[in-house]
Amino acid sequence: MKILPSDEGFLASTAHANIIKPSFVATETERKYLVNKEMLPQLTGGEHIIQAYLHISRQVTVRVRFTENSAFITVKGSQKGISRPEFEYPIPLEDAFFMAYELSPFAPVRKTRFQVIYCGKTWQIDEFEEQNAGLWVAEIELSDPDEIFELPPWIAEEVSGDSRYQNSTLAQKPFSEW
Repeated sequence: MKILPSDEGFLASTAHANIIKPSFVATETERKYLVNKEMLPQLTGGEHIIQAYLHISRQVTVRVRFTENSAFITVKGSQKGISRPEFEYPIPLEDAFFMAYELSPFAPVRKTRFQVIYCGKTWQIDEFEEQNAGLWVAEIELSDPDEIFELPPWIAEEVSGDSRYQNSTLAQKPFSEW
């Protein structure tokens, strides 16, 4: 459904407003850290990820991500603190591959993702490849921005607020060019 500015009055005055403006919006809340790789436990079972960005702006980022067995398209809203709206949908692998290599204006970001449980929380550790080789980043998803958790000994520095470490930025300005 295409919504035009003239539709705002109609939507606000009808039951359609509840359908189009949900009371709950999917939100991603995460903290991001650099990793001291020498202090990491032995990592096994990493998953190779390729992701490409179809659109990057202050308001919205559209990403396609795929692994050997699955693919998703993700729409992320603008970040407020360490949270932002996020909508993710499965798509066919063939579609993801086409979007990544034919529609994206940026080179795909490649990484291997490892999962480590520490003090009951799942940490995702990404070892970046190609133009971002040498960069290791750990992320932890939280249920609330103020959630308290214990930092593992292999965490170096928090970079949650540093846009250089966002994957969308790494697609535009790779780590090797810093």
